[in-house]
Amino acid sequence: MVAIPIALMVAVAVIDVLAPPDIHLGPLLVAAPAITASFAGPRLTGLVGALAVVTQAIIAVLRDHDELFSANHQAQIAALVLVGSSLVIFCVLRERRARELTQVRYVSETAQRVVLRPLPKRIGPLRVASLYLAAEAEAEIGGDLYAAARTGSGTRLMVGDVRGKGMTAVGDAALLLGAFRAAAHRQATLAELVTYLDGSVCWDLAEPGETNETGETFITAVILDIPDQDSRVDMIDCGHPPPVLLRNGRAMTIDAYQPAPPLGLGELVRRRYHVDAFKFEVGDLLLLYTDGVVEARDSTGAFYPLTERIAGWTGSDPDAFLRRLQRDLLDHVGGQLGDDAAMIAIGRTPASQA
Repeated sequence: MVAIPIALMVAVAVIDVLAPPDIHLGPLLVAAPAITASFAGPRLTGLVGALAVVTQAIIAVLRDHDELFSANHQAQIAALVLVGSSLVIFCVLRERRARELTQVRYVSETAQRVVLRPLPKRIGPLRVASLYLAAEAEAEIGGDLYAAARTGSGTRLMVGDVRGKGMTAVGDAALLLGAFRAAAHRQATLAELVTYLDGSVCWDLAEPGETNETGETFITAVILDIPDQDSRVDMIDCGHPPPVLLRNGRAMTIDAYQPAPPLGLGELVRRRYHVDAFKFEVGDLLLLYTDGVVEARDSTGAFYPLTERIAGWTGSDPDAFLRRLQRDLLDHVGGQLGDDAAMIAIGRTPASQA
């Protein structure tokens, strides 16, 4: 790459010296440090800028032996010095910004590993794959969340989405994840677990902070209880997009008969939680996701038709399924999501193979 600005300076010098007296190509030398700044750091950019100044002086000596310090050449040399110095300053600031972004990425990745732990590939008789797609290029985690916990007889899974964005949403997600991990294996029934999680979110709303009004913050979530020895799955949907079950190429939405309010709003409605149930058998594939998937829009504004797109997909490998879904989703939106999206794909193996 360095050969490009050097070749440019040599070409400008040769052509300028051989050109008629009324043609001056010296001003084109400014392109050499500008090109260098696009791929190099401040030292190399400064070196090429200095070479451009020397090249301009050589042109002046070879063309006009007695006019090295004429007003014309002095103006061109001054312009090269000014532009070269500005480009060096630009490179210094750019490298400083790059170091800051590297540090931000490191902190973000560390926060993701601490708050949103990757799910294991095998949980009892379940094969699990998880995926988090951040809408912001420099962000690794937001308000979408997922978690899994083993109980004495099965596995409990949760996928949720915090209202809002930014660090407040990350804090609320961490609160709910901590409450789930602490209580998922201790609460006897799924309704008791959801009651505990709702109380944890409501308690946080009562604490002094950025949000002081009840109802300003809430978390949609779907919580599942998947037993090891039974194909019946219990579910409580707290205002969250329903799971999708893929069976023999047919995609079925698992809608709740009586959806519960989002976590954090339970005290406002004071209602009991209704537990829905559905069959999840060997060979099925179960998809849990956040609204960043179904609300992803293409260039025409059309939402991503999840069940229509995955209908007909065969195979029961959760990792392969999520990789295919990720490609299809990003193709639909043109490569960049407008909102964070979290997904969990679950497959069941025979209990004897667990």
